[in-house]
Amino acid sequence: MKFTDSVFKRVEPIWESYMKHPFIQGLGDGTLDEEKFKHWLKQDYVYLIEYARLFSIGAAKSTDLKMMTTYADLANGTLHTEMDLHRSYAKQFNISEEELEQTEPAQTTVAYTSYMLNLAQQGGIENVIAAILTCTWSYSYIGLKLAEIEGVKDHPLYGEWVNMYASEEFSTFKEDCIQLMDTVAEGKTEEELNRLEDIIVKTSYYEYMFWEMAENLETWPVPVK
Repeated sequence: MKFTDSVFKRVEPIWESYMKHPFIQGLGDGTLDEEKFKHWLKQDYVYLIEYARLFSIGAAKSTDLKMMTTYADLANGTLHTEMDLHRSYAKQFNISEEELEQTEPAQTTVAYTSYMLNLAQQGGIENVIAAILTCTWSYSYIGLKLAEIEGVKDHPLYGEWVNMYASEEFSTFKEDCIQLMDTVAEGKTEEELNRLEDIIVKTSYYEYMFWEMAENLETWPVPVK
């Protein structure tokens, strides 16, 4: 059994809870409040900047040219394909690219990205892909599940979101991450694999917290003027 097959059994119940979350359900039935979506959009944009940084760390720590190329391609896909979707949505809401980039990260956004970047910096290439994997894989999971709902892909606002994360292009993006994870997991001890699995489980919980952050319009608990 591949490492990612084993990990999926651990995280599938967590990912299934995403499908019951009001934010995701709102995307699926088209009832999601636009202010909540805008909050997610801006927070995810600044999140993706750090996510692309993680891929760049992966390229720097790669053990061969093929792996380096894959990480570089994934960084490019994040900075362009995925972030282009966010920029496109921002225009619909009259949000400028400058405003997107100047978004103040919410407490969950800071905690999540700091956790991933810390692991990537302190560990080897295996830490990098373990930290990255959940986001890409779980978004593909959500997109494909939502795409099964009749009419959701034609929704005037949220259909584009579902189409993006259910697309063949994004599925390829996900499969590249899974393959990287399985490659670096080869030959690892049970203790090392358990540590990597723990990273993937924790980032799965962080993903749930990110949906909570968007649903609750979370910023920071005490506003500072």
